[in-house]
Amino acid sequence: MFRRLREPSDKVTILFDGHPLSVASGETLAAALLASGVSFFRSSVVGKKPRAPYCMMGVCHECLVTIDGMRNRQSCLVEVREGMVVESQHGLVTIDARDGQ
Repeated sequence: MFRRLREPSDKVTILFDGHPLSVASGETLAAALLASGVSFFRSSVVGKKPRAPYCMMGVCHECLVTIDGMRNRQSCLVEVREGMVVESQHGLVTIDARDGQ
């Protein structure tokens, strides 16, 4: 579905659902995960269907993940950085005071 035209020269390591991934530095998290073969970012609230990025520009909210403990982050709007810990989301995820929102 998604592949690179050339290999990136600079890479960082992130953790996605407990698995280390070496991804291109300077990319959005959504692009990096897709390029790494990740096809499921979250499950829908109704029906628990698998969801993944659609618009890649922050409009659709299909790419929501938990980043470093902060839930409901749009992965298409966040640049990857070394050591980032990312988790897929499942079903309804609420926002509370711990999310800083």
